[in-house]
Amino acid sequence: MRTLRPSDLAREHAISTQAVRNYEQDGCLPPAERTPTGYRIYTDLHAVALRTYLTLIPAYGHARAGEIMRALHADDLDTALTVIDRAHSQLLRDRETLTAVRRAVGHLITESSSAATVSAGTRTVGELAHHLRVTPATLRAWEAAGILSPDRDPATGYRRYGPADLRDAELAHILRRGHYRLDHIATVIGQIRAAGSTEALANAMTGWQAALTARGVAMLDAAGALSRYSASLRP
Repeated sequence: MRTLRPSDLAREHAISTQAVRNYEQDGCLPPAERTPTGYRIYTDLHAVALRTYLTLIPAYGHARAGEIMRALHADDLDTALTVIDRAHSQLLRDRETLTAVRRAVGHLITESSSAATVSAGTRTVGELAHHLRVTPATLRAWEAAGILSPDRDPATGYRRYGPADLRDAELAHILRRGHYRLDHIATVIGQIRAAGSTEALANAMTGWQAALTARGVAMLDAAGALSRYSASLRP
């Protein structure tokens, strides 16, 4: 088997030789032998390991990619596969969440145009419950689910619902009428807060979908690279 220098491995991927040494130190590459003077001796196996590790990163992220490689180098294939299984499960959950958010946002865009908007200012839990025609217990359940996060009056400790809370309560009420679960509503409201509006979130979901597709394709590439590298480790 031919020998390679750290610079040979680094050059292929346009990374530094120090990065190659760091990857070995972290267990992402198998241990390298040393010359009598202490220089590392890499081989074609190290070159394949580096290609595999760098292929895993877009699919699983740096941390999980490292876990997978260390498990393989410890001859613990089941642990490596468990990490992979969890990542695929997470991707499926992300897809399901995106589907739920997309449907909910479509519902909101349709319904919000005809929905009344609460006036600016603050309201008590009783006032907001009366406005929405729900019970105070319902508003407290929405708060527990992460949908609402009202301030508290420092003197009395009572909840105070500000303009942002009033908007979120209106949106939650619309989605509950559409029979959406509280966890889905909490996700949608959180995304709307981050995006600034339902329209902005609808636009952002295009990028979200593209990111999920890219991750799925990266996982396909990673599967091929892992299969080849795992086979090369077997005697």
